[in-house]
Amino acid sequence: MIFAGLYNRVMRWAAHPHAERYLVGVSIFESIFFPIPTALMVAPMAVAKPDKAVRIALIATSMSVLGGVFGYYLGYFAISAIEPVLHDVGYWDKYMTAHRWFEEWGFWAVVVAGFSPIPFKLFTISAGALSMALLPFVLAAIVGRSAHFFLVSLLMAWAGPKMEPVVKKYIEWLGWATVVLIGVFIYFH
Repeated sequence: MIFAGLYNRVMRWAAHPHAERYLVGVSIFESIFFPIPTALMVAPMAVAKPDKAVRIALIATSMSVLGGVFGYYLGYFAISAIEPVLHDVGYWDKYMTAHRWFEEWGFWAVVVAGFSPIPFKLFTISAGALSMALLPFVLAAIVGRSAHFFLVSLLMAWAGPKMEPVVKKYIEWLGWATVVLIGVFIYFH
C-alpha cells in the first residue's frame, strides 16, 4: 500500500512544531525526487490549522514550483546522468509515459501533472530534457500546483477533522482512482 504508509508518516510530520519547515522541504524535494506527495502533508496541516489553510497552500505551491525549476534544470543539463537512476528506482516506464504526454500536450501535460497525484518530478525532468521554454513551464507549474494545493488545503480546512478519518480510510483507493481518472481523461482528450 503506497499511499497509506506515506500518509501515516506525513501525519506525524504535520503535527510537529516545525511542520511548515518540513512542508517547505517536502514541497521542494517532491518536485525533484522525493516519493512522498506534498498533498499528504498539506491535508493534515489544514485540518489541524484551518485558519492557516491559505498560507499552507501558498507555501506548498511556491516551494513545489521552485523544486520544479530545479527538476527542470536537472532534466535540461543532466538527463544522461539521471536516466540510469530512473531505471534503478523503477521510474523508467513512468518517465517514458511522461515524456510521451509531454511531447504531445506540452504546457497542458505540466498543468495536469501539477494538479494530479501523478509524480510531478517526472514532468519537471521531462520539461527540461525536452527543452520546454522555462516561462511556460513555470506558468503551467503554478497553475497546476496552486489548483491542487489550494483545493486540498481549503477542502480539508472546510471539512475539518471529520474528513481526516475518511481520507485515511480510503487514501489508497482515492490516490489510484485519481491517477486512473486523469489517465482516462488524457487518453480521450
